[in-house]
Amino acid sequence: MMTNPKNKNLVEQFFHLKAPFASFRPFQSGASRSSTPVPSPSTVYGLLLNIAGIEQRTELTNPVTLVRSDLPEIEIAIAQVSQPEIATLAQQLHQYLVGESGKELAEKTYGSKYWIAPVKRQVLVGLNLVIGMRAEKWLCDCILQGLNGELDESRYGLPFAGDNNFLFDSIEPIDSLPMARWYSPLQQGNRWAERGYCRLTVWINRVDNSKTQVEVFTPSSFCLRPPNSSWIQLPKSGIGSS
Repeated sequence: MMTNPKNKNLVEQFFHLKAPFASFRPFQSGASRSSTPVPSPSTVYGLLLNIAGIEQRTELTNPVTLVRSDLPEIEIAIAQVSQPEIATLAQQLHQYLVGESGKELAEKTYGSKYWIAPVKRQVLVGLNLVIGMRAEKWLCDCILQGLNGELDESRYGLPFAGDNNFLFDSIEPIDSLPMARWYSPLQQGNRWAERGYCRLTVWINRVDNSKTQVEVFTPSSFCLRPPNSSWIQLPKSGIGSS
């Protein structure tokens, strides 16, 4: 853990994350579900708060689960240490229909599920990431305590690698950074992007999804320190955001 020289009130902490399988799916529909090569900033923010035992959600009785307005600020940087392989799973997707659509098929299946479609889902094999964070010391301490099993706070589920049936092998704090490719928003006017660029969700608006913030990110060349452009400050302001 290091003090941020630009802001003496913040400390800088890095984590090395590994998972045998992972999948980070953007908002999409259709029979083929892709995965981004790295988790989005909004995903990493939720992961860090989960480890720290900080509940993001407001009352769960509302039709739309909003987020609290007093969440702590974190600057996040995301890097890929090595490129994972991409595998494809074939699954059967059972859909729950709305209204009367497709009910004429029910008689043909004699009580079995009658609206099943084949889908393909991308899975990352061999996830190897570094996550950087800048935050107040108390928050960094909570995250370290959560990783060490020393935090006396209830938490919502387990930290998982995008999909709730993919778990991390390890999430470890590190002081010495490996060579990695750090993802930054593509700068306006830059016509060229490194191979591996992708669209990542920066912040989700749960009231109006059209206001969800998504940007094109591009990885740097391999380097030891994240470029200044890689740091993303969250949360973003906005009613109903997440």
